[in-house]
Amino acid sequence: MKKVPYVLLLFRLLCGPAMIALCYFPFDGLRATLGIFITLGILSDIFDGIIARKTGISSEKLRRMDSQTDLVFWVCAGWCAWLLEPALISSHKIPIITIFVMEALTYVISVAKFGKETCTHALLSKLWGITLFAAFIGIIGFGYAGATFYIMFTVGIIAHLDVYLIILLLRDWTHDVPSSWHALQLRKGKIIKRNDLFNG
Repeated sequence: MKKVPYVLLLFRLLCGPAMIALCYFPFDGLRATLGIFITLGILSDIFDGIIARKTGISSEKLRRMDSQTDLVFWVCAGWCAWLLEPALISSHKIPIITIFVMEALTYVISVAKFGKETCTHALLSKLWGITLFAAFIGIIGFGYAGATFYIMFTVGIIAHLDVYLIILLLRDWTHDVPSSWHALQLRKGKIIKRNDLFNG
């Protein structure tokens, strides 16, 4: 069981390039296949952390690997969306660019302050991951970028602002900080409680 989180990480890491490759060799059922890959990807993201915590192998290294794997996976999903729906993506370029810039800023701010990338796994970021899933299923599966897309965008803005606050409030780099409120408690020298299903 202790190897399962690493297997799930590797699976998610490979899912991204595999999805892109499929888009360059289209076939009947491509969109449904990509939907399955995206679903399996987010499920692997949910369960790798839970299993790691339950088996006692959750560590800074594993959590940082998880964050970077998430980034690769969702960027690849975005690439697929652009390949399948270029006009739809272009018509939503402003919110998409905004999200990309905000994501990049989390790295810039964290590296500038701590010398390493952020790895908060905040609760709002997890919620954003769920809305990302819904948005990509809409775009890739159905060519739809309505409510699911704008909910994703709104939650993404709020989640990134929360991460900025976490980074700015923390005195020292740490991983798995559920929210900016928890970061404030850490700044005050208090011990925070993490949920085994979501953090830690």
